[in-house]
Amino acid sequence: MGKYIKFFLVGIFFGIVLVKSEAVSWYRIFEMFKFQSFHMYGIIGSAVFTGALLLIISKKQRTTDGQLIRVPKKDKGFKKYLIGGSVFGLGWALCGACPGPMYILVGTGVFSILIVIAAALFGTYIYGLLKDKLPH
Repeated sequence: MGKYIKFFLVGIFFGIVLVKSEAVSWYRIFEMFKFQSFHMYGIIGSAVFTGALLLIISKKQRTTDGQLIRVPKKDKGFKKYLIGGSVFGLGWALCGACPGPMYILVGTGVFSILIVIAAALFGTYIYGLLKDKLPH
């Protein structure tokens, strides 16, 4: 249990950063989907840049058994990413939060988001049941 404390602390720090940057604000998300403000696009863009940079750096690192870290290539297929992204974006627009900030909103006292978390968990369960029947 003690080895997970650093991940818990990083999670708390990340939650504070998202709250202070207003990335969990429904109003900021609403502005983004109406193309009225650059704020959220700046946050998302900096996250994409940071993630790409860390991925490039991590590809040069070795695992505990001495092998280089390898990232498998994504399947090509525009249609499935368009459909998946649209469903994700629709859910994000409807509830005002993507999966990470949902839990942060509970921590800030927005307990109505528990309904959204329950729906997300239910949707994940349904996907698990239907996964073999869906095109991948």
